[in-house]
Amino acid sequence: MTEILETEVLIIGAGPSGCSAASILAEKGHRVLILERDVFPRYRVGESLIPFTYQPLERIGMIPKMKASHFMKKYSVCFVQPDGRASDPFYFFTRYDRDTVAQSWQVLRSDFDVMMRDNAIEKGASVHEGVEVKELVYEEGRVTGARAVDRDGKPFEVRATITLDCSGKEAFSSNRQAWRVGDPYLNKVAVWTYYEGAKREAGIDEGATTVAFVPEKGWFWYIPQHGDRVSVGVVAEGKYLTREGVKDPKVIFDREIENNRWIADHLSCGRQVGEYYLTSEYSRYSKYGAAPGLLLVGDAFAFLDPVFSSGIMLALKSGVMAGDYVHEGLQTGDLSPAHFTGYSESLREGIENMRKLVYAFYDPHFSFRDLIKRYPETADELTDCLSGDVNRDFSSLWSKIGEFVTLPEELPYGMPMQAA
Repeated sequence: MTEILETEVLIIGAGPSGCSAASILAEKGHRVLILERDVFPRYRVGESLIPFTYQPLERIGMIPKMKASHFMKKYSVCFVQPDGRASDPFYFFTRYDRDTVAQSWQVLRSDFDVMMRDNAIEKGASVHEGVEVKELVYEEGRVTGARAVDRDGKPFEVRATITLDCSGKEAFSSNRQAWRVGDPYLNKVAVWTYYEGAKREAGIDEGATTVAFVPEKGWFWYIPQHGDRVSVGVVAEGKYLTREGVKDPKVIFDREIENNRWIADHLSCGRQVGEYYLTSEYSRYSKYGAAPGLLLVGDAFAFLDPVFSSGIMLALKSGVMAGDYVHEGLQTGDLSPAHFTGYSESLREGIENMRKLVYAFYDPHFSFRDLIKRYPETADELTDCLSGDVNRDFSSLWSKIGEFVTLPEELPYGMPMQAA
């Protein structure tokens, strides 16, 4: 007979969203089981933390561990034109406290995710790795758990009061329920790899993120990490990157290096290591954020183009918020989809605010420099939104940016099924 496990909260995925939700719930005394497909440590891209990851990391007790870690400290962001002209660094401490929010990190995800997993275990969560979740279990239209196969191929079933889909870009639930939808405009392709021995800036700027532009509103990320390694990748429209029929990731990457003098110079003394990676269809959403017995968290809820490094912040923030909402629902006995309306509204608000900035960034008629030149008072609001303080009223900022570009209408996705 198939083994059956019982738990209060089942979490699919041990990434940042799953482990942050697990940490909140386990610390409050709930029985939490995480099923993770991979065996840690495992590779993930997405290494740059923006300032407002501080609050959710603090909630789950990770800040002392981050401060004691080997990760590269990040204090600023810099923008570079194709001809190599670099902006002055945008230092976070001009707006926030230097010892807390204004000092972030460039992480190696394989190490960071292990730290997050171990933190959840310390709080009391159980984690099973090497487990492939095959399907959700339904009873009378409500999710009551999942069926899975362990690393030895043995099937088992988990029965839970509520299930959290924290499966990341795999988007387990929305893919299987046909809820997954793309952004009408943000369909980019990314090619990336790693270098050792490449140039980096001196002193406090050593860990700065650099966004370096290439033609057709494409851009490179340049993220210095510890151990003399740099994560570097290019993002643009697929038709631009694959022009003239080029499809090999290495050929694409090497060609684009020559389209930004700063990137070419900084990589010139380095040595490429590891693989070349390629991914497409960056921005996507789930039609629903919650259903009976099911809550979507982090990238499983929505994944936004990574130009402003918002992914881990949104994953951590949504995980902590999901933990709070689930705890309240377990206490009151109300885990209906409608209970998670506030959760979905808050997460959608943050995503849509960041999404507007992403749209503006990619518009060929817009530049932050022109905006601030006309409206100097927008600099602080821009800094706040780009730093991850996304759940605020930015209507004044959007009206000013709207004089330069047409901003997108909000997408009608992510609300609970019964409240959609």
